[in-house]
Amino acid sequence: MDPRSEVLLRQAELFGGPLLLAGLPADDLLGQLPDARGWSWHAGEQATLDARFTGRCQFGVSPPAGDFTSAVLFLPKSRELTDYLLTALAARLAGRPLFLVGEKRAGIERAAKQLAAFGKPRKLDSARHCQLWAVTVEQVPATPDLEALAQRYQLELADGPLTVVSLPGVFSHGRLDAGSALLLQHLDRLPAGHLLDFGCGAGVLGAVLKRRYPDSQVSLLDVDAFALASSRLTLAANGLQAEVLGGDGIDAAPTGLSAILSNPPFHQGVHTHYQATEHLLRQAARHLQRGGQLRLVANSFLKYPPLIEQHLGACLTLAEDGGFRIYQASRP
Repeated sequence: MDPRSEVLLRQAELFGGPLLLAGLPADDLLGQLPDARGWSWHAGEQATLDARFTGRCQFGVSPPAGDFTSAVLFLPKSRELTDYLLTALAARLAGRPLFLVGEKRAGIERAAKQLAAFGKPRKLDSARHCQLWAVTVEQVPATPDLEALAQRYQLELADGPLTVVSLPGVFSHGRLDAGSALLLQHLDRLPAGHLLDFGCGAGVLGAVLKRRYPDSQVSLLDVDAFALASSRLTLAANGLQAEVLGGDGIDAAPTGLSAILSNPPFHQGVHTHYQATEHLLRQAARHLQRGGQLRLVANSFLKYPPLIEQHLGACLTLAEDGGFRIYQASRP
């Protein structure tokens, strides 16, 4: 059981009746709270929850329809995303309690101050290195317009400007990160066919690929619903069409790809983890056609070349700059 869920269950008497669990972990919490429903924006956790508790958890960027007596937000990493989520929940909870739970190292005490926009926050519990806070929603906000919260910026590229639309919580919100900037300079001579932007974020790479290779099929894949929504907005802002897929890792990708391109993240919440990227490197060959290419950018301290060579083939370093390297390998 996730420690945040354990803290909730210490106060189980507060959570009877119709309850919305927003950003809940993929554990047995729904089993312990039979009248609760979930709202997830993580495709992997959603799939796990749906397999165990069919129909009780919704995936997306907006709260599910229904009347809830209270809601719990599991603290996300981004302050901007926390603002949106709290506002979206508070708009549905006039005169009712809104709870916030999170790890101390994730900044729960700081985030609890954001509850003050709706009433007087109060701390209910502290255990398992987590805290549980609550507010009765007295100042009811308007339902937020997520798209209005987007940050838009332009990239000046060789083939013209590209508009990027970034939603709260998406990687490198409102700016182009250094790794992606380097990869954008090395997208030439890709094999024709089906191109995949793995871990698409705001859709920068996928949009550039579709514009540069208009005759190729382009798919964008991410685990996060807010990234998927951002990618769709970025594509639309540039008059481009591509397939946007939600899924947890490379197993959710199509097969027969001519190329996989990625700036894979290695953080989830406050935790550092490399499993998604390492799994990509182990499984890329299964999704590439013969001669298909893997091209990714990564921090130079990450020891990816041996893994690439073990599971795919000879690993070339195409470029190195600013602490990043671009690796390329092809399926034999």
